[in-house]
Amino acid sequence: MKVTFLHHSSFLVELERTILLFDYFAGDRVEGFSFGGKIPKLDESKEFYVFASHKHKDHFDMDNLKLADQYPNVYFIFSKDCKMSRNFLTKHGYPQSVMDKITYTAPDKEYKVGSISIRTLLSTDAGCAFCVEAEGVSIYHAGDLHWWHWEGVGDLINGRMERMFKRQMRKIENEHFRFAFVPLDPRQGKDTYKGFGYFMKHIDADHVFPMHMWQDYSMIQEYKKRTDNDYFLGRIVDITRENESFLFD
Repeated sequence: MKVTFLHHSSFLVELERTILLFDYFAGDRVEGFSFGGKIPKLDESKEFYVFASHKHKDHFDMDNLKLADQYPNVYFIFSKDCKMSRNFLTKHGYPQSVMDKITYTAPDKEYKVGSISIRTLLSTDAGCAFCVEAEGVSIYHAGDLHWWHWEGVGDLINGRMERMFKRQMRKIENEHFRFAFVPLDPRQGKDTYKGFGYFMKHIDADHVFPMHMWQDYSMIQEYKKRTDNDYFLGRIVDITRENESFLFD
């Protein structure tokens, strides 16, 4: 198995018969940033699942639909806030065959797409998080489901965000994930580690990949300095750059 961190919140998971791509977008979509992650050449014979957790431009790119030109076994799983009308897609040159490959997801639902199973959680920002089962491998991708805590917005809003986040985490606290992709956002200032730390303490995952770091990978080591728990440290994947791959048995 191989997991590749492409950039920001985008990961590529390659299994024996299945490929999963999460929240990929072209690197020039976000003003002020130049992301360098690129989708490598993939095995066209495998089932290929392309996810978008929500429509924010650092998570969703309509041009991903063009992957259908190269990969005949592709499926698109998009949060329903990404929904595009058939007229809109036709106007942009996408044929009916591509539209038929799209599944739009709502929070707190279960889906069977191709050979994989998907369960969604309600995001604390927009769209949904994904719990995916593929070839017996359980994967969690948070999207923007996170314990967001912003200076200056007040205790009412921050308190509601905390309760929403913990409510969603309780839905998966008795589950096990092989891979988990979890926000560690430096814009949170002194509260950067709240959501990531809560996930580490309450959710069982073998390998936890920090994401949504806005190219500031120093946050990983800063978090690690806060604990001497070897079990915690061994689960966190040290991401150092875009297009970085990790191999697993």
